[in-house]
Amino acid sequence: MSTHPTEVTRVRRTLVKVPEITVLFWVAKVLTTGMGETASDYLVRTIDPVIAVGAAGLMLAVLLVVQFTVRGYRPWIYWAAVAMVSVFGTMAADVTHIVVGIPYLVSTVAFTVVVAAALAVWHRTEATLDVHSITTPRREAFYWITVLATFALGTAAGDMTATTLHLGYLASGALFAVAIAVPAVAHRWWGLGPVPAFWIAYVLTRPLGASFADWIAVPPARGGLDLGTGPISLVLIAAIVAVVAQLARRESH
Repeated sequence: MSTHPTEVTRVRRTLVKVPEITVLFWVAKVLTTGMGETASDYLVRTIDPVIAVGAAGLMLAVLLVVQFTVRGYRPWIYWAAVAMVSVFGTMAADVTHIVVGIPYLVSTVAFTVVVAAALAVWHRTEATLDVHSITTPRREAFYWITVLATFALGTAAGDMTATTLHLGYLASGALFAVAIAVPAVAHRWWGLGPVPAFWIAYVLTRPLGASFADWIAVPPARGGLDLGTGPISLVLIAAIVAVVAQLARRESH
């Protein structure tokens, strides 16, 4: 699905701060969601969780400052920021459950409200939620706030289906793989607009990627294949680098 309006094509390289919505965009998005899940788990179990969360938050802040500073869409900067949003968003959702003790069902509902509120305020202020209209700092701020909220929501939703509903990570991944096809089908054949279709799919990529990454990485006691969060994180980082390199080459032509 695409939200790309024809009139934006001429100014994309100099004004629009996000990539075109192509197949490679969705591939990169799912890869970053999986990497964020396994990298977060690895970091908080390898070093002091407070240090891990603080370092991830600091790195995200630095990358967002750079992202806001550059002119137009820069693939390496943009996707580095998305990757760190994934890591930090995962940590934020996990903290609400593990540290604060909030059940996944409650945090899923709460983050759903946060995402809905962010989108509502954004639309009320800018009269559009089209990501290809992001040409001003204020719209970009709304975008990244919403993106961070969607990652936290997706993390909580994926953990809820896997643990609270006892589906396990593999079944959860299959569930979200089916669910993410719904907005695409609705957009193609049932008249769902491109903007709502995009944001529904965007939210669903998070639990989709995270569920399959968890299934591959975590021990059998948690319903996984036990390939390790560290090794799987490295594999996913390598895959992200390869996809972003391809996106950067396309952007340069």
